[in-house]
Amino acid sequence: MKKANFLNMALLVLLTSDIQAQVSLQNNGTLYVSNSSAILFVNGTFTNASGAAFTNNGSLYVKQNLINDQAGMAVGTGTLYLNGSAGQTLSGAQLFSTFNLVTNNASGITLNTDLRVNGLHTFSAGVITTSATPNYLLYEAGASYTGDGDTKHVNGWVRKTGATAFIFPLGNGVVERTVATTGLSGATVFNALYAGATTNTGNLATPLITVDPYEYWTVNKVSGGTAAIIMNWNNAKVTMPPYALADIRVANYITGNWTQVGGTATGNVTSTGTITSNSLSSFGAFTFGSISFALPVNLVQFSAYKNNGYGVVNWSTSDEINVDHYEIQRSDDGVVYYTAGMIAARNIASLQQYEFSDGKRLNDITYYRLRSVDADGKSKLSKVVKVTDNNGTGVFMAASNPVRNSVRITIKNLSGVFEYRINTISGQTIQRGTIKMPAAGMYDIYLSSAVKTGIYLLEIQKTGFRFTEKLLVQ
Repeated sequence: MKKANFLNMALLVLLTSDIQAQVSLQNNGTLYVSNSSAILFVNGTFTNASGAAFTNNGSLYVKQNLINDQAGMAVGTGTLYLNGSAGQTLSGAQLFSTFNLVTNNASGITLNTDLRVNGLHTFSAGVITTSATPNYLLYEAGASYTGDGDTKHVNGWVRKTGATAFIFPLGNGVVERTVATTGLSGATVFNALYAGATTNTGNLATPLITVDPYEYWTVNKVSGGTAAIIMNWNNAKVTMPPYALADIRVANYITGNWTQVGGTATGNVTSTGTITSNSLSSFGAFTFGSISFALPVNLVQFSAYKNNGYGVVNWSTSDEINVDHYEIQRSDDGVVYYTAGMIAARNIASLQQYEFSDGKRLNDITYYRLRSVDADGKSKLSKVVKVTDNNGTGVFMAASNPVRNSVRITIKNLSGVFEYRINTISGQTIQRGTIKMPAAGMYDIYLSSAVKTGIYLLEIQKTGFRFTEKLLVQ
């Protein structure tokens, strides 16, 4: 077999030739990137055949797809760079092994076979999606990652081998929603997935009263000992039910029921927080549970818009019980808030919509939040929204929540033909189409039979405009 050593001189020649064309490379023999200064740049697809032998001790750049059929590939000491501009796929009959990994493709990378990392994985750009087979992004013992976030995470399965705590860089392709293992009793292999809207929420084991319907994770033990699960919530990304903090527990789906497995929550249910389970020997699906009912009101929508230089705040609620009033709080600097007005609560369980017009002119940027005050004096704050006073038209769009048979869209200072998509939390498009909204007013998107009860993401857009909103379909 012919052996090729790629050094800096070879790199210069290869880069010069690749500037003009997309060049693919198929390795049928022995290909050896010899050391840390050696670089192999493939401006097309790199195929590693079943009878080949490939070792990377330098840098391998692949601009298009990567296909591996070589069994037992050496890990090497080098770095694989997946840095295309169009979507890339990793496929083949065998997993691909690398020491370090850099994923830098804003269009995304799809794993149709396993990708194993033994060193450092750097998320530079783009979401990694694993197939439903499933295939895995594998982190071996000692492997780690950096640079993850809402636009840079794994939408699918991640496997981790080792005896140390690990945060799985999971999400749904839109936001990152990590889960972690800690307190491992020894070397253990875990598979983890962010699974989206919670299933079987009515199956509860005492003392749980309710579980979070909006999100859950699957953490499966392949082999090894005991560990604890760490979950986190972030209301700015996915709704966290308004549970009493002291009553939150980790819920594990065991033999057909959501069962509490301990934990003491820290943080704020209106913003962010974490909870850690007891030490566990069996695993599965996990979400947040509560041993008491949620606080009296569920804020399902809160937004604000500009109207002739003034701010208009609107919100909708469900399950109002023993709510005294709402305080609309304003800030002119994003730090100090003061009460701009108050509106009495109606205390009606069905969907209620409220609106408040601020009598003080907007600053360049004005911030609003809502404080709901219960009859017993307990209160909680909404997320913060901001309104900009500029020379724009003050466009506004809002979607009704929750919904049953249709979604009502309200627009102001906006018109045209819009494309819409209704996606599951995991990113699958369930319904799509166009909606004509020729002038300010209210318009309906009627739901097809494919849209079942659950949580979805609504996207509405046209050139120069994009709107997204979580939908609760009842």
